[in-house]
Amino acid sequence: MLKYALRRGVLALLVAFTVSVATFFLLNFATDPAQALAGEDAPPEVVEQIRAQFGLDRPLVVQYASWIGALAHGDLGQSYHWRSPVGALIASHAPVTIRLALLAMAVTIGVAIPLGAIAALRPNSIVDRLALSVAVGAQAIPNFWLGLMLIILLAVKFPIFPVSGDTTWMHFVLPALVLGASSVPAVMRLTRTGLLDVLASDYIRTARSKGFRGLRLLTRHAMRNAMLPVVSVLAVQLGAKLGGSVIVESVFALNGLGRLALQSILGGDIPTVQILVFVFALTFVILTFLADLLNAWIDPRIRLG
Repeated sequence: MLKYALRRGVLALLVAFTVSVATFFLLNFATDPAQALAGEDAPPEVVEQIRAQFGLDRPLVVQYASWIGALAHGDLGQSYHWRSPVGALIASHAPVTIRLALLAMAVTIGVAIPLGAIAALRPNSIVDRLALSVAVGAQAIPNFWLGLMLIILLAVKFPIFPVSGDTTWMHFVLPALVLGASSVPAVMRLTRTGLLDVLASDYIRTARSKGFRGLRLLTRHAMRNAMLPVVSVLAVQLGAKLGGSVIVESVFALNGLGRLALQSILGGDIPTVQILVFVFALTFVILTFLADLLNAWIDPRIRLG
């Protein structure tokens, strides 16, 4: 297990390094930070002064070496737009996004896995078709539309939940439902497919001959092997929720990382956008690495392959 973990860890570090290079150079090629900071109508001499002030007149390779060196020492840079350290901005906004992402994952797991399991136990039945219809419907509905509909129904017409803000747990219910619903189709279909394959296995037929049925058969024999691909996709979905909550946070006025990213992009704040993109990508790398380790623990054949 240790050898497998080290191998996957080295690969994760290489991916993280590649992400840092791509993030830095693509953002700097896509826009001129000095021009964005000075404004579109700023005279050339002002732009050049800003470029010299922030070291943007140096070669990109030198700038990247300076940036990655500072990053390695925990210095995330200074925000041009907010005039404060980027690390402090991320620390103040991250709890909202993390809370939202975890609640959304709870919604996804609580809806998708039971639906997939029920559909697999009764394939081609009315229950199966209903579960697939729910998955297709959830995939077809845009997040912003579902968010607005929930606000109209459950915050305006029936004032059960608050419309916006992030001060209490009630503020996270509607955003978590919206963000969690977007992952239900993929997880539900994968759970159903995995369980159908496992339930057709010889050892499951043996278990059935011993009297195992329904929920007991799923929990004691089928679910563990069927969850291998589901664990991987859940890790990816969690990363997507941490880095892709821009629309939901904007609709519900949540002061998280997604909203910070949107405001930084609109304000031309390249250092903040740069770190946010890198953090979001690094989150994917770490979660995928942890999912690989969990899969290897569940199924020893993976680490022996």
